[in-house]
Amino acid sequence: MNLIRKSPILVLLALFILAPASFAQGDEPEGYVLEHWKKFAAKGWHKIDYSAEVLSKDRIAALDKEPEEEFEEPVSELALLRGVIFGKRGRIFKDQRIQGFLKRQSWYRPDPGFSNSVLTKNERKNLDLVRFAEAEKRPYVAPGDLRYWTEKKIPEDRLTYATAGEWRIMIAEVEAIHGKRFDNEPWLQNYFEDRYWYEPRTDYSPSALSETERANLEQIIARRNEGRDIEVYVGDMDKFQDAPLTEQLLRGLTLSELRLIRNEFFARNGYRFKFPGIAQHFEWREWYAPLEDQSNVTLNETEKKNVELIELVEKRTRERLATEPIKPEMLEGMFIEDLRVLRNEIFARRGRIFKDEDLQNYFASQDWYKPNPDFKDEMLGQSELENLAVIKQAEEYALSRFDAFEG
Repeated sequence: MNLIRKSPILVLLALFILAPASFAQGDEPEGYVLEHWKKFAAKGWHKIDYSAEVLSKDRIAALDKEPEEEFEEPVSELALLRGVIFGKRGRIFKDQRIQGFLKRQSWYRPDPGFSNSVLTKNERKNLDLVRFAEAEKRPYVAPGDLRYWTEKKIPEDRLTYATAGEWRIMIAEVEAIHGKRFDNEPWLQNYFEDRYWYEPRTDYSPSALSETERANLEQIIARRNEGRDIEVYVGDMDKFQDAPLTEQLLRGLTLSELRLIRNEFFARNGYRFKFPGIAQHFEWREWYAPLEDQSNVTLNETEKKNVELIELVEKRTRERLATEPIKPEMLEGMFIEDLRVLRNEIFARRGRIFKDEDLQNYFASQDWYKPNPDFKDEMLGQSELENLAVIKQAEEYALSRFDAFEG
């Protein structure tokens, strides 16, 4: 029995994310937005040489508070100031609320080749001041705010609703602040490389996290799971090292979450994971201590039975997703690589032989896979074709929504 699956395919957390309120490219903003921009532009922030002058906190504090997005008010003055600092270097924003303002300014010269590397030390200091002021004034914690909270406990009322993608980014951001790389999650690594403050470190260690940061991490994860109809989650398996799990307890968990709690039993017994996609979910936790001698990693009989049950639930879940009509909400909790695997599993269950080595190795390791050299796409039924379309749409949607948080 393959208790620890070592597939090269990344199976991680959910990434469906909604972009903030904005207007489509080419649309003319409402009159009140243009008036807001005009008033801000008249304050002359573009006249400052941010590479030579560092703003004062008091000067920045006088700017407007973060608008309430549900009322679709203009983007805050702090965000516009952030746009000005970047804009003087020619950065092009995907957020049309900021880009719309910049392209109407006579001094703005968009540079498609902009890179954060051109920013000077003083410009970065100014951006920090703006970013921290945004985090302080915003009534909720959002991606980009976690540096402000490195030494402060996040109040419960500041963790409000966020999309799955926002939760994933914020969780990762706590460690990215200290230089952690996310090479097993290319979208996430690219996301942080676009942050002016991000400095990846080859010697990153979870020990760099303070007690406050660890507490904030736990709180973010717990808040993310509120409102979901689940009874157990990653980090809870200490309660089941000597007590049996049941299928009822596992209801509502995604495939990626099932995989993680299955491997948590090994993590709690000192297993060192070779696949970072699993390791990153345990390495920052205080209880995780990999054994020097991995031959000493053993599970007791209760843990083994729990692992077997989780494997069975995983198998049944995948079979249902591959054979029954798929609704978009069924795909929540699956990252882009999960969706790719699931889409190709429809072909694999018909015996397709894959040119992609990772995919072929993954499916070859499944006991249900029977390669068919004569497979043709025409063999797929109508329901399979419809499921393919639903999954493909989810993949495209996920890929299109990771540029919402800039700066």
